Amino acid sequence: MNNAQKAIRGFFRYPAELTLLLGIVFAFTTVVLLIAGAPPLDAYYHIFRGALGSWTRFSYVIKVWIPLTLCACGLLYTFRIGLWNIGVEGQVTMGAIFATWALRFGTQSDTPAIAILLSLLAGIAGGALWALIAGFLKTKGGVHEIFAGLGMNFVAQGTTLWLIFGPWKRPGIASMSGTEVFPEGLWLPYQAALNISPVGFGLALGAVLLTAFILIYTRIGLNLKAIGNNRFAAYLFGLKPGRYMLLAMLFAGGFAGMAGSLQVCGVYHRLIPSISSDYGYLALLVVMLSNYNIFYVPLVALFFACLNVGSIQLPMMLQLDSALSGVIQGSLVLATLAVQALRMYLKERGTEA
Repeated sequence: MNNAQKAIRGFFRYPAELTLLLGIVFAFTTVVLLIAGAPPLDAYYHIFRGALGSWTRFSYVIKVWIPLTLCACGLLYTFRIGLWNIGVEGQVTMGAIFATWALRFGTQSDTPAIAILLSLLAGIAGGALWALIAGFLKTKGGVHEIFAGLGMNFVAQGTTLWLIFGPWKRPGIASMSGTEVFPEGLWLPYQAALNISPVGFGLALGAVLLTAFILIYTRIGLNLKAIGNNRFAAYLFGLKPGRYMLLAMLFAGGFAGMAGSLQVCGVYHRLIPSISSDYGYLALLVVMLSNYNIFYVPLVALFFACLNVGSIQLPMMLQLDSALSGVIQGSLVLATLAVQALRMYLKERGTEA
């Protein structure tokens, strides 16, 4: 059975586990809502309606889905080789910073399309560079990628605030609303009828297809998996784990940086303090709930995007805090870990028998 057949087989095998996960999560969330004195069915209805009740609302879901999917695609490379790339949040931020820097030069350009293209490339370069620094700390300095990533996240966030209140502050005033809005000519092409950017949507779909191809059909994907399964055995077969770790971080940072650049030129049209919107951290949950399967990533990212957008209705309609979506997301992760632990336990029992 080749890699593609295994991936497709895993796609059809996972729905049973996913159904179990969702059942556990919604049972737990229902208990939380009952304790809070809120009607569970009404809460679920308003989340659904807030995300899918109209095309305008669904367009906001797509705007969340795009960076989530890009970040999740990048994380698949690092998870495949056994790295916890917690620094993806900072990589999104640095991608946004680099894209903003490129667009600031683009205000003096006579070819806005080239300026936008350069901003996207700059965002990819910024995220990749930030990821490579964490990768070098891991491979050359022995610093665990979790600690390196968290540290880089804080540095990226601090850099953003320094730029907004310092060199890139709005004329005459420094504001938490961010830098000055770029001219409309430097905005990503926008489809008014659909209320989304076809370019951003196309890039996210392209990232899914490219990631599926690389991880399933290429030697890079095979080597990443081999090193992730047994780093020392892979080294004996001539593979260089350090080199492939840097390559995985390069992919992850590049996709995260692309997400950051799209946030700047396609959504906010400026650099703001919370430019990443925590999509990097949320993408970690997307990948885990997808069972590290590229074919499930777009669907699970869409589910989280609906939660993210739909929960905004809860304070307005039921006087509930929108943090309920965080409760559901956290429950999903805990349920995923529990089901995976149960699966490993049953597998070990079967092996012993």
